Amino acid sequence: MIVKSPERHNEEEEEALLPGSDSEGTSMATLSHEDQDKEPAVRLTSQRTDESTVVGQSSGYAPDSGSERGNEEQGIVYKVYKRRWFGLVQLVLLNTIESWDWLSFSAVSTTSAEFFNVSESAINWLSTAYLFVFCVATPPTIWVLNKSGPKQAIIISSIFLLAGNWIRYAGTRATSSQFGIVMFGQILIGIAQPFVLSTPTRYSDLWFTDRGRIAATAVASLANPFGGALGQLISPFWATSPNDIPHMVLYISIISTLVTIPSFFIPHSPPTPPCASAADPKIPLHHALATLTHTPSFWLILLPFSIYVGFFNAFSSLLNQILEPYAYTETQAGICGALLIVIGLLTSAITSPLTDKYKSFLLCIKSLTPLIGLCYLAFIWAPQAPSIVAAYVIASLLGACSFSLVPIALEWLVEVTHPVSPELGSSICWCGGQFLGAIFILIMDALKADDAAKPPYNMKRALVFQAVVALAVVPAPLAIGLFGMRVNNRRLDVDKRAATAREGGGGGDGTGE
Repeated sequence: MIVKSPERHNEEEEEALLPGSDSEGTSMATLSHEDQDKEPAVRLTSQRTDESTVVGQSSGYAPDSGSERGNEEQGIVYKVYKRRWFGLVQLVLLNTIESWDWLSFSAVSTTSAEFFNVSESAINWLSTAYLFVFCVATPPTIWVLNKSGPKQAIIISSIFLLAGNWIRYAGTRATSSQFGIVMFGQILIGIAQPFVLSTPTRYSDLWFTDRGRIAATAVASLANPFGGALGQLISPFWATSPNDIPHMVLYISIISTLVTIPSFFIPHSPPTPPCASAADPKIPLHHALATLTHTPSFWLILLPFSIYVGFFNAFSSLLNQILEPYAYTETQAGICGALLIVIGLLTSAITSPLTDKYKSFLLCIKSLTPLIGLCYLAFIWAPQAPSIVAAYVIASLLGACSFSLVPIALEWLVEVTHPVSPELGSSICWCGGQFLGAIFILIMDALKADDAAKPPYNMKRALVFQAVVALAVVPAPLAIGLFGMRVNNRRLDVDKRAATAREGGGGGDGTGE
């Protein structure tokens, strides 16, 4: 039975995801979820109409209850909606300001230490505490994303972000206990971060098809280091002296406030799924964790991902202290940090769409991992080079490889662990990276030379430690697919089976966006 929906969303254009049908018609698919391991049955009809048409009894898409649908027959229209860009842009803005908040003091560590009358090691704790708090907030993040979806996570993040920023500003204006108040605000901002940093894979799975998921994940995830670049580049100009620190924090707080407002108005979920894999029931959370722990490829990605994200966090936090002993200024260190991130973003803007198109996940992962290790090795000698150019070049290469790897690795994990819900694997990976980042900051700070060294307080031993560990982890992703290990892109397989069924039913030749 064909039922026409009584509502027509005239306020926006909806794009049909069955290009095999003509421009005036919409091909529909009916999926029966008999079992998550069986190929879904697909029946097609074509209807020339200006209204949304649904086969069967389903009147909308309720993705967050997908795991409870069981064997109930669902009528599903595969569509992407232009409103998806609203939520994606908001994720980009929140991840950007989150990272800017994180590095707002690290970028001007010497000036901040003078203002608060503490050591630079104490300023490092503003970054370190932020990263540790991420780990504490990760379990509730997973639960919220799994049970309530991306919108609720985004709202929670915005509330903590708003409170944390203005508490930090209050700390800079307090007459006593300034540093303690600022630390409390920084911790609240740290609680906010996992709720948006772990969301991109869940959001792209909910709203995008296989032709746009990696790009969507890349844009939202890599906005985080982009915010770090803004912090590295702009903060030194806003805080040229200790007395400028309160003004810098005020400006960042105002920007944060403006960024959080749209969070309350983004759509919760699409009315219908974008593709077959998005409609596939997900494994319940307690079973999903067991599935991940018994998946070897998950561990072989988790290890390098966590270590490289950890070193990126430590490197970004300590960059000023790495370069300063060699007579480089905070502004030059800020430019180096900005190049690390901006070049990475530009490169990822090229590699992500290409990977979306050719699905060469594993080839990219195995190619980029050794290059990242070599970049960390080369940077050992960059600070002592005759010119800052060496640091600029190596940081740019490191950023290009690292930023290309992040979204590809995250999306590939979703592929090989499907039907595990995407937020679980990505949250664990980000948690590992943030935890190790905090540990690496402490270790590298402890490895800093004393005032008797030449030059005093140089961090060459820390850079050697960084390079050794980065190279030691390279074999892990290279082992994926070897020694009889079977690796399948399970989520793509679901979409391919649905596309094949549509072809057999005369409904088109594939799924596209």
